[in-house]
Amino acid sequence: MSSVEKFDRLADDWSEREYADPEQYAARRAKIVAELGPRLPARARILDLACGDGILAPPLIGMKLEYRGVDASAVMIEEARRRHPGVEFELGSLDEYEPDEPVDCTICLRAFYYAGDRAAFFARIRRFTRTKLVFDVRPQVYDVRAIESELRVAGFTQVELRPFLLPQTRRLPAPARSLAFALERSGPLARVVLRRYGSFFCAAS
Repeated sequence: MSSVEKFDRLADDWSEREYADPEQYAARRAKIVAELGPRLPARARILDLACGDGILAPPLIGMKLEYRGVDASAVMIEEARRRHPGVEFELGSLDEYEPDEPVDCTICLRAFYYAGDRAAFFARIRRFTRTKLVFDVRPQVYDVRAIESELRVAGFTQVELRPFLLPQTRRLPAPARSLAFALERSGPLARVVLRRYGSFFCAAS
């Protein structure tokens, strides 16, 4: 089964099954997208590659950013359009899609590893992205230094990493959330935790 066929089958109730607290999780990630690396001004154009059911559209639009979602699964795109009427969604693959005009920020969350050629993927995004590329990467699985090197070869001169420790599949009470957010800012301690759990958000500009 291809990855597209997999996501076709999982499109219904995707966010509700993937995230313990979909709205909070999306809002937290959207805030990092806007603030990590160069800050995005109002009306900046966001391209969300591998957007799934468009879970990031509401918080990003709520920040007065212009949003377009792209996914390789036609079924997922239909689900995104159903959930978010009036928002722009398109069918397109990570290995081929290019927008009709440049965007200010490209995001690719939980998905950059689906690209067939990672270096070529970064280089293509650099051509149509004016300000920054934001994606997340698990250091337990991927060589972050190698990824940073590929980004610089692609033409991104600045790479900023930020720990992200909010659980995806477990809802935290407020005190535990505050602790997780504080731990994200703890520097060396956060990097120790990241050896076994969590991810980095990466902003390449």
